[in-house]
Amino acid sequence: MSDQNPYDAATAAAERLAELTGVERHDIALVLGSGWLPAVDALGEATAEIDTTDLPGFSAAAVAGHSGKIRSIKQGDRNLLVFLSRTHFYEGKGVAAVVHPIRTAAAAGCSAIVLTNGCGGLKQGWQPGQPVLISDHINLTGTSPIVGANFVDLTDLYSPRLRAMCREIDPSLDEGVYVQFPGPHYETPAEVRMAGVLGGQLVGMSTTLEAIAAREAGMEILGISLVTNLAAGLSGEPLNHEEVLEAGKAAASRMGGLLSQVVSKI
Repeated sequence: MSDQNPYDAATAAAERLAELTGVERHDIALVLGSGWLPAVDALGEATAEIDTTDLPGFSAAAVAGHSGKIRSIKQGDRNLLVFLSRTHFYEGKGVAAVVHPIRTAAAAGCSAIVLTNGCGGLKQGWQPGQPVLISDHINLTGTSPIVGANFVDLTDLYSPRLRAMCREIDPSLDEGVYVQFPGPHYETPAEVRMAGVLGGQLVGMSTTLEAIAAREAGMEILGISLVTNLAAGLSGEPLNHEEVLEAGKAAASRMGGLLSQVVSKI
């Protein structure tokens, strides 16, 4: 990100987005995390797809399993804005870059956003490939995307209304508190135990900063984690990114169906 005001940068990106996609206003945004990419096809037919780098302030995808694309999808009478990758905090590009897509979505007209991720699960009985609704979060990055003395309330950050809607569609869905570590290294077994003591059931390296920026922008937020592995120290096996992607692929059709139904009701 340049020295430009981050809100002005988002407005400029939204204006360029409208030009490139031919869609004047988008209604709902989705950010697809690690392993979620195959789910996008269930959302509907793309009316446009562009490279993230076509928009000012965006950088190319830096992580395997992420596609550096933005897709505009028509579902019924609404336009979905789907980010097929995200900028992670650990890439070192700054917090403004991490939340630039969120602010761009808000500037493009989106009133709700679905944030997804692949993460480690702490709860006994959770299996790789299982979706879990995010009920709350703990931000261990030590930073915030909010600029200046703007005291944003984070009570009910992850919309109770949208979570209830998800459970109506799939009553088997569980909920958990998501803990964001800075990354890019996986958490140690001791850090995972600490997350559990603090009240966390999901551990990962994204989402919390995006959710804060979305709340600041006035969007309704739904967070869904895909448990791609048991967190460090719980399975006795080492962690690897390929395992994360494989678990995501295996659950992709279920995820796509869930997202499609949820989005149609928001």
